Amino acid sequence: MGKKKAGAVHAARSGAKTGYTAFAAIDGRHPYRDAVPNGYVDYFVRTRHQGEVFYLNFDLAKEMGLLPSDHRHVLSRELSDVLLQTFGLQIINEYDIIHNTPVDDQDIRSRRYMATRYLQPQHPGRLGKTSGDGRSIWNGCFSCRGVTWDISSCGTGATCLSPATANQKRFFQTGDPSVSYGCGQADLLEGVSAALMSEIMHRNGIATERTLAIVAYPDGTAVNVRAARSLLRPAHFFACLKQGNIAALKNAVDFYIERRVSNGEWPRMNSPAAKYQHFLEAVCHRFAQAAAVFESEYIFCWLDWDGDNILCDAGIIDYGSLRQFGLYHHEYRYDDVDRYSTTITEQRNKARYIVQTFAQMVDFLITGNKKRIREFGRHRILQEFDAVFERTKNLALLYKTGADRRLCERMMADGTAAAASQAFRKVFSFFERAKSCRGPREVMDGITWDAIYCMRDVLRELPGIYLANDVKPVDADVFMEIMASNYTDLQDRQITAWRRRRIREFQRCYLNLVARMANLSRVSAREMLQRLAVRVQVINRYDRITGDGVIAVAEVLLAQHKNLGADEIHRMIDEFVSDQVLQPEFVPPLPRPRSVPRGRMATALARLRRLVREYREGL
Repeated sequence: MGKKKAGAVHAARSGAKTGYTAFAAIDGRHPYRDAVPNGYVDYFVRTRHQGEVFYLNFDLAKEMGLLPSDHRHVLSRELSDVLLQTFGLQIINEYDIIHNTPVDDQDIRSRRYMATRYLQPQHPGRLGKTSGDGRSIWNGCFSCRGVTWDISSCGTGATCLSPATANQKRFFQTGDPSVSYGCGQADLLEGVSAALMSEIMHRNGIATERTLAIVAYPDGTAVNVRAARSLLRPAHFFACLKQGNIAALKNAVDFYIERRVSNGEWPRMNSPAAKYQHFLEAVCHRFAQAAAVFESEYIFCWLDWDGDNILCDAGIIDYGSLRQFGLYHHEYRYDDVDRYSTTITEQRNKARYIVQTFAQMVDFLITGNKKRIREFGRHRILQEFDAVFERTKNLALLYKTGADRRLCERMMADGTAAAASQAFRKVFSFFERAKSCRGPREVMDGITWDAIYCMRDVLRELPGIYLANDVKPVDADVFMEIMASNYTDLQDRQITAWRRRRIREFQRCYLNLVARMANLSRVSAREMLQRLAVRVQVINRYDRITGDGVIAVAEVLLAQHKNLGADEIHRMIDEFVSDQVLQPEFVPPLPRPRSVPRGRMATALARLRRLVREYREGL
């Protein structure tokens, strides 16, 4: 078979046709190219051989229209071949061209794939001219049933937009492990962890990218394919804003707005000013809600001023540094080689600053005059952000107590009930934020100061305890026994007079909250507690996944992959993710009959559940 030098790349023949014709549309074409001509770097790609499909998100593929709704969750040889043909790719990068890396003619695809430019703070200059997708390409987009999805792949090779290239002023060979961010590849463990966590987040109603497929390679690397209705980040816009390039900024923002409109998510507006103001309002609400939910659910997302690690709808992207904590570990900081991350409590102010930057950006688009960011520090949109954040925090805590969403809204609309909710949130936060007397410590990927009380356990157990105790407060030592985590020592567990008063106050506020719920629901306090007792067993599940837990689970799945077939691995992943849906009202979009796992699969699944319990209080 003939060879062709990478410096003289040309179009190659396409692969054979198959029964899965929808995937043929995913071939590098994307309308963002025409909308923002300087917003990307183009790369020819080649087939990367020896790949194996480790995972396909059948539910997502059906939702997107890539597979028919009645397709069995079976990874056939034909389907695997199509997935490998579509996603088993590696770019022919600048290093390959300079060094004339041999590439087989048959492996070169006919179309180029783009790596997009966006702002990243670890790059010199901080203008977004040399930063963006450092190890990813956009496979394209796919439209079906009136909805368009973006699709990209991580681990497809080292692009010129990585921090390593910007800092060292040279190009890197794909797979070069000598420099951080430079190798351009992704780990299989990283991909499996992201697939698990992103699907858990999605099923729990949290906006996120989702893993569509994982292609694994013998060396432990992978191409991790993700999809969302839009994969644009605020950082895509902020690069144009920082550069003062209003033409590129308008093109990028108009492209994003048109995607939301054509997908049926936003109304169409003829006035440019009205269109941009609606855009700002929508961004404000989504980021305020997301920041509140992240804080309430102990989700560390590393929001920062650049808008890099988040999507424009405040959805999660890039799970490499994302964690879901078991307790409110609000002093944890991720160590990213040359800097530490924000903490979970700092995410609110970072989200607020992102919205402030959007206000600056929209004003620039409307007036044509770029004002300083500080002039938007008192913009009315920030007051709206604060109001939405506080309301969402209150709703989230009410939901965790077991109230259904309709009752949560009624509680917030009633003055007396809203005051009771606010009083309860204050005392709840006191215990939630309590830290170990041992002080800060180093962990594997950063630093932390351990939280010590598990308030989800308190919310789960209290209704049943009160029902057995004639709806009366319990002794402080009983309360402490429920609340104390494995991070506590004798000093943290000691029932001082001060802690006793706080425990008494907590129970008084909680029972007052239950009374307000009962009053609005026109039932007795006992009946209200009975309703809450059922729901909190799901909402505050004892074995809830954490960041450390999902890594341990992914490691087991990789080990079991040798013993179980691909279909069994898919079944295990689906069963495991279903375990972690913490919403009693959740209904799968495509329900299907389920059978009880047996044999080796049942044994492996039990091991995964034990791991979740083991790591449930951690990072």
